[in-house]
Amino acid sequence: MQRAKITIIGAGNVGATCAHWAAAQQLGDIVLVDIVEGMPQGKALDLYEASPIAGYDLALAGTNDYEATADSQIVIITSGVPRKPGMSRDQLLETNVKIVAEVTARAVEKSPEAILVVVSNPLDAMVYTAHQVSGFPPSRVVGQAGVLDTARFRSFIAAEIGCSVEDVQAMLLGGHGDDMVPLPRYTCVSGIPVAQLVAPGKLEEIVTRTRNGGAEIVNLLKTGSAYYAPGAATVAMVESIVRDKHRVLPCAAYCDQEYGVGGYFVGVPCVLGRHGVEKVIEVELDTREKEMFDASVQHVKDLCAATRKYLPK
Repeated sequence: MQRAKITIIGAGNVGATCAHWAAAQQLGDIVLVDIVEGMPQGKALDLYEASPIAGYDLALAGTNDYEATADSQIVIITSGVPRKPGMSRDQLLETNVKIVAEVTARAVEKSPEAILVVVSNPLDAMVYTAHQVSGFPPSRVVGQAGVLDTARFRSFIAAEIGCSVEDVQAMLLGGHGDDMVPLPRYTCVSGIPVAQLVAPGKLEEIVTRTRNGGAEIVNLLKTGSAYYAPGAATVAMVESIVRDKHRVLPCAAYCDQEYGVGGYFVGVPCVLGRHGVEKVIEVELDTREKEMFDASVQHVKDLCAATRKYLPK
């Protein structure tokens, strides 16, 4: 059986960590792409030299162009710049829309049947950009945010209870960070509702910490942002697609009639398989949850409106 081919655009911390997790799980041959000469080549070589020790057997290549990416089944997009001191959110948006638009166009030219997994920030705008530029069916474009947020939520709950992280199941909707819509009613520990195990006040503290999860790590590192958990979250999605596992994962997926969104990529639980997003799952929301979700969707719509003026004509 032919191995899958996975292209990762952006060989910085997140991209390289995606390559590491994907290689460790032997998900397929991996191509790392970056504009910095030598960096993707060096990281790919380093990962390949680790293969006899770690026990994975696959091809790893680094490149500064897109020839080697041809016929990829998956393209992971991590390209973009972090927000710098003095840079407005609008400036960050303009810069990253142009970067993601360019790399998307170049990638899909070589891999017209690929599934795009977008990780770049601001996430909701970058998924929208990749979809607009690629012209792909929306089922073949998906953004990573919810898997990371739920992982943080689950790990904090497990630490509070003193149980295994494996036994915590959680669900979140909406955007990444501030726009996150926690759903404690759908969160459990081995089937036990979390509200029976964690006091309401403490649960609210955990929700707040989850919302600020990325900022907490940035404040600790001082010179960068998270990459282990974002990389692992991305590869969990890729694994479900490559191995056709049909896992239910919270992702930025296209919703039209679903949740009454009206044609935008928003954070919802969905089934990921070899065709990409194979189904969006609608869960019942109470009044408060619906208000929070609608507010999150409105932020996505506003962000997409701001994004349109920077898209290639």
